[in-house]
Amino acid sequence: MRKLLIGAAIVLCFAACKSNTKLTPQDTPSAGFIRISAEQSFKPILEEQLKVFLSAYPDAKIEIRYKSEIDCFKDLASDSTRMIMVTRGLTKQEESNYRVQLSFAPTFGVLAYNAIAILMNKHNTDSLYSLAQLQQILTGKKPTEVVMDGNNLTGIVRFLKDSLVKNEGFGKNVVSANGSSEVIEYIKKHPNAIGFVAMNWVEDSYDPKQIEIRKELKTALLECTLCAEKGLYAHPSQATIGKGQYSLSLPVYYILKENAPGLGSGFLNFMSLERGQLIFRRSFLVPAKMGFSKRNGMISQ
Repeated sequence: MRKLLIGAAIVLCFAACKSNTKLTPQDTPSAGFIRISAEQSFKPILEEQLKVFLSAYPDAKIEIRYKSEIDCFKDLASDSTRMIMVTRGLTKQEESNYRVQLSFAPTFGVLAYNAIAILMNKHNTDSLYSLAQLQQILTGKKPTEVVMDGNNLTGIVRFLKDSLVKNEGFGKNVVSANGSSEVIEYIKKHPNAIGFVAMNWVEDSYDPKQIEIRKELKTALLECTLCAEKGLYAHPSQATIGKGQYSLSLPVYYILKENAPGLGSGFLNFMSLERGQLIFRRSFLVPAKMGFSKRNGMISQ
């Protein structure tokens, strides 16, 4: 009887271990499960990165939740996520706090460069802006109607507030939309308004949805503040961002809370190396980790 009980206990223990193995797969750079919180304006880019990564590593499961930048940082401070994708890195104070909390500081860096596009209706004829003019519009000194994703404290809202509005605050002419898609729809219906969205929502000339958007909307030209020749204006593009000709460029940062190689590190490595960087370039962003130059070749016959 005693041998029978011991045998049953061994079988149950083996079954439980086997069950736990199925429920909690080993977390490696190519397998396991993690959650990532990402700035909502990055969605078109990250969905493409995720699709290619998961096709290469079928044992990996990554859940990306798109939300405001401030909520991404809240998730990083809790145990709900190990990685966030935002438009800024950690401050020295934040690094210090994490060292106390975790005994190590999360790693962070820039993966690519995006831009803030000034979105306009095709019928809007006022398509040239300087940073000074945008500052007057955003603070309400000029009555131009403005729409942005104001229901979420996105990286775009933070950047415009920190760099242009500063302590004055947004004017009453600035209205809120719920996400980038709603900004686009608002501009379609309000010919005299301007909107602010991430460039990757409107400048992909291969994306059928964005091709349709560009039939009704356009992006304004912004004065080049770094150009030696005065009076030059530029659209947001890979070329103008890379050459420093477009003044509202916006970095794509990762912040990773892993002190050992795990799935977060694996996904980060993928985005940092050739395939991931090519996806950024294909999405019309400027890759930050790898330089891709065009070379002329000669074919001998």
